[in-house]
Amino acid sequence: MAALERATVLVTGGAGYIGSHTVTQLLTAGCVVHVVDNLDNSSEESLRRVRELVGEEKAAKLTFHECDILDAVKMDKAFAAAGKVDAVIHFAGLKAVGESVAKPMRYYRNNIVGTMALVDVMERHGCRKIIFSSSATVYGEPATVPCTEEFPTAALNPYGRTKLFVEHILTDMQAASPEWKVILLRYFNPVGAHPSGRIGEDPKGIPNNLMPFIQQVAVGRRPVLSVFGDDYKTADGTGRRDYIHVMDVADGHAAALTKIVDDASMPDGCVTVNLGTGKSTSVLELVAAFAKASGKEIPTKIVARRPGDAAEVYAQTEKAKEVFGWEAKLDIERCCVDQWKWASANPYGYGTEADAA
Repeated sequence: MAALERATVLVTGGAGYIGSHTVTQLLTAGCVVHVVDNLDNSSEESLRRVRELVGEEKAAKLTFHECDILDAVKMDKAFAAAGKVDAVIHFAGLKAVGESVAKPMRYYRNNIVGTMALVDVMERHGCRKIIFSSSATVYGEPATVPCTEEFPTAALNPYGRTKLFVEHILTDMQAASPEWKVILLRYFNPVGAHPSGRIGEDPKGIPNNLMPFIQQVAVGRRPVLSVFGDDYKTADGTGRRDYIHVMDVADGHAAALTKIVDDASMPDGCVTVNLGTGKSTSVLELVAAFAKASGKEIPTKIVARRPGDAAEVYAQTEKAKEVFGWEAKLDIERCCVDQWKWASANPYGYGTEADAA
């Protein structure tokens, strides 16, 4: 990743879960990083800890701009402060499925209009390379597995539709303006934390994903874990998903950035790539792995299935290896060990019990 030592990258949503881990890896690789984040569902404390993790010399290459991507004036200032930005990694977006159903306009405005505003400011500053944080939700309920990048797409809720619409917007824009380079990263289920235990997932309010619920039961914040359905056509009856360590996801972004900043190595203007492990783990298998890693009992209760949940979803991963030379390295046991290290040291995330009340 020698190319990254000379790269300046602007990361939207860089104080969030996946963003902060990616920023850590980019700084470690030698990048100059400008983070733009409105702290709506994140904490500046994550970036303070990132600076601590990478050391003083590399921390000096990190600049934080508290800014909403819809604020054109502040975004112009952030780009101007960064100088020549080689590429943008775009994480900023709301991501709670349930909230998106209740407040669709908030999601369409933030995720879709926000991306359009970001593209506008990039054009104004002559930056035409973007890596977009998409999601396996764009596959809807796949008829077969593993999911390949060529599968038909079908989002089942407003959150998923915003991811899919943004993919279409960026694809259409690149087709109309071939000087743009676009990488769409569809990742599956990021879990785990930095091996130091210093940064990790800190959802505000009710978590959206399985692992934070398991974590909250283990640290005593919840009495029991609800398992949505045990009558799927899987070995133990519970749903199976492709859980990928967040450090692997972060390294996947660094590999994508290496590709996109090197014009010679990325002849295609728009590339779609899955980030996953190519394996699936059931809900009960994940619970058992976390119980082993934490030494804590995780009480469970079976409740009704959620509408729209598929029995099994996992990634076809060959394209990532072919295009980026990247593949996931860390297994589900390592995910749980690192998640527990983070959770046990930070039971209330970056805040306190009073903040969580």
